[in-house]
Amino acid sequence: MTDRTEQVAGVLLAAGGGRRLGGRPKALLEHRGRPLVEHAVAVLRAAGCTRVHVVLGALADAVRERAELSGCVLVDNPGWERGMGGSLRAGLASLAGTPARGALVSLVDQPGIGPEAVARVLAGYTDETSLVAAAFEGVRGHPVLLGAAHWAGVAATATGDQGARAYLREHAGEIRLVECGDIARAYDIDTEADLVHLE
Repeated sequence: MTDRTEQVAGVLLAAGGGRRLGGRPKALLEHRGRPLVEHAVAVLRAAGCTRVHVVLGALADAVRERAELSGCVLVDNPGWERGMGGSLRAGLASLAGTPARGALVSLVDQPGIGPEAVARVLAGYTDETSLVAAAFEGVRGHPVLLGAAHWAGVAATATGDQGARAYLREHAGEIRLVECGDIARAYDIDTEADLVHLE
């Protein structure tokens, strides 16, 4: 039995500037009395990720100051304005030299996806060739687990706001989809209207 908690690191993409939220960085939006980035880290830890790398960008210094992120590896993406692709590349690059052979990639702006759903995706890890994704009523979503054998390919195609999308499309036949629609809601906090989802 593979010890997934040692072999899979959580990679939280939390660099966005919240352009459609009037320039409020998503990491600092308040949810249950604390910054959203703290909530997202707690979800990864509760799901079984003992190592969590957090990619910061917009107002990174303020996030460091206001959010309790002790024990996390904080990764700066100076090119965060160019989109999620750069954050994903930075997050994967930060795993070099660690024991991690898999990266469980989650997004800071999806508080409807809790530890149960993340744990289901984590349980799909077998080795560094693993490709696992949460599905919601059969539609692929986040989080996504990328075995180390895929990191170079993902990094090569992650541009703009694409993230791993192009790579996952090319390798669709290899992805193990794990249905999570019964225990999680896959909304994003992108616009002012979405703020109703925060508590």
